[in-house]
Amino acid sequence: MNKQSIAVFDSGLGGLTVLRALRGRLPQEDYFYFADTRFLPYGDRPEAFLKERGVLIAEALAKRGAKALVIACNTATAAAAEAIRAATALPIVALEPGVKPAAALSKTGVIGVLATTRTLQSERFQRLVGNHANHLRVLAQACPGLAEAIETQGPHSPQVAALLDAFVAPLAAAGADVVVLGCTHYPWVAEAIARRMPVGVTLLDTGEPVARQLERLLSATNLIGGGSGQLRVATSGAPNKVIATVDRLWGQHLAVEHWEP
Repeated sequence: MNKQSIAVFDSGLGGLTVLRALRGRLPQEDYFYFADTRFLPYGDRPEAFLKERGVLIAEALAKRGAKALVIACNTATAAAAEAIRAATALPIVALEPGVKPAAALSKTGVIGVLATTRTLQSERFQRLVGNHANHLRVLAQACPGLAEAIETQGPHSPQVAALLDAFVAPLAAAGADVVVLGCTHYPWVAEAIARRMPVGVTLLDTGEPVARQLERLLSATNLIGGGSGQLRVATSGAPNKVIATVDRLWGQHLAVEHWEP
């Protein structure tokens, strides 16, 4: 099994930020990245749909021969991680907003969380806040349309700039000194977010912690290594519609195939 690939899936291409961290830490592994762009964006879809879709994808990836699964999507984690874990025996690493480390870092007692509407409405997110930050002021800022705009219009587009102006301003005005990037798309615009916050504010994303957790999990289950650094990218949508976006975000050309679970 350790010669099989690690499957990474997201609603779109935001999870490439996680994939980059995974490959940086575990370059010898083979990876299969699946972008479910046919149903992008996940952030405004019903929880029941996300559970059903997440389980379907996980089961298909297991049948395809994956040795582990990384859910590189905060929305899919919030809505479907527990159902996915119950449906498959694959070792799973799932993302969640970095509320715990943000609470430990904050000096003002005010932290901001930028995330999709679905992530912030989930029971999983509410538990995170209750367990780790109930003594702080947590500004949960929903960002409808931001992930989709980053992906379809580009991180430096006027549409993204306008959305960031609207979503980041309340966090700056409230004095947040730590901002959690609660969607894998948001690291693509981290510099733009930082420019809209006071100097010295810390931005947190979860790519590196997820990579460390995957390394621990593979080591503990004797599944680490055995690959050759191969990377395959697939989408449930039309590859020709996403390939230019993949190349732009990744920084080099990657072939994209169609795969429908």
